[in-house]
Amino acid sequence: MEAIRHNVVIKTSPEKVYQAVTTQEGLSSWWCKNTTAQPEIGFMNIFIFGQFRNEMKVTELTPNKRAAWECINSIEEWIGTSISFELEEKNGNTLLRFTHGGWRAVTDTFAGCNYDWGRFMKSLKSFCETGTGEPS
Repeated sequence: MEAIRHNVVIKTSPEKVYQAVTTQEGLSSWWCKNTTAQPEIGFMNIFIFGQFRNEMKVTELTPNKRAAWECINSIEEWIGTSISFELEEKNGNTLLRFTHGGWRAVTDTFAGCNYDWGRFMKSLKSFCETGTGEPS
């Protein structure tokens, strides 16, 4: 199985990053404006990008350390994949280890998503550090 990975140093606390990746307000500020989300295991987070609908089941929440989802409904290549955000405090900053794993193959869609996740990691960093992200 293949995985997209990005490591990002964010100049803020793990608590602030955790809120940004687990709450509706946070996620809609850096990833997807049309978001329904709750930091609750088993909750189905919904992200709508125009005509595309992503449904992500919250599978793991360790406050200020880790959040994980399983993709239940989306484009074919995303179904069954998992997304995780691992947070570690380092010298007053947060090291975010992002993974979108479980891909069956490296395809053009995989490559495009890798690029898009890189853009969104920049948006997340900006939102956490300045209060302004660039969600889709």
